[in-house]
Amino acid sequence: MESLVKFLARVGPFPRRHAESLIRDGRVKVNNAVATSPSLQLGPQDRVSVDGEILKAEAIKVYIALNKPDGYISDLKDVKGRKVARELIKHDLRLFPVGRLDYHSEGLMIFTNDGDLANYVMHPRYNVTKEYLVKFKGLLDKEAVGKMKKGILVEGDLYQAESVRLVKKSPANAWYSIIVDEGKNRMIRKMGQALGHPVLKLIRVRIGKLLLGDLNPGEYRHVEKNEII
Repeated sequence: MESLVKFLARVGPFPRRHAESLIRDGRVKVNNAVATSPSLQLGPQDRVSVDGEILKAEAIKVYIALNKPDGYISDLKDVKGRKVARELIKHDLRLFPVGRLDYHSEGLMIFTNDGDLANYVMHPRYNVTKEYLVKFKGLLDKEAVGKMKKGILVEGDLYQAESVRLVKKSPANAWYSIIVDEGKNRMIRKMGQALGHPVLKLIRVRIGKLLLGDLNPGEYRHVEKNEII
């Protein structure tokens, strides 16, 4: 349920005071009846119009970039009671994630109500790349890097990186920038495990053109579609 004034502010979009003024002036109808209360609760089947024009909630597409922290799941609900990334976003629309990050992975996620955008980003045909900063145990030698680029077969599935670039290293581990153009489940972790270099930390920093930027873990911002593709 959602109040009428909140619906108008979200879908119109009208500033809250303007929305209240529209209701006060009798310009808003709910199911063809003039609405008089800004706090009127709307259900999913209610039809709202302003000056005779029907407002459709899904007509407005929303795109949100979230920095998912470690310890959150990407699914919209969890039977185990773990924390859900979607709950970090204070927005009333029904949004879904575009691509997922596993429980201990961090970084950029996109939430939207635009199914076409989601399909474009995730379908292998469109080659929308994703970039990750990955901390491996130990230093990958040239042979290991070559295998990641050529492709590694794990349990019958081929996992392949488009680009592998050393960012920084220490005696015990190293950070790499890894670019992929597909979204197979835990693919970078599986490649690291197969090479004997387990992933210690994984942060997604880019999807298409959209960069994680300076968003802190748990923070989000609204973005435009043309920032993504």
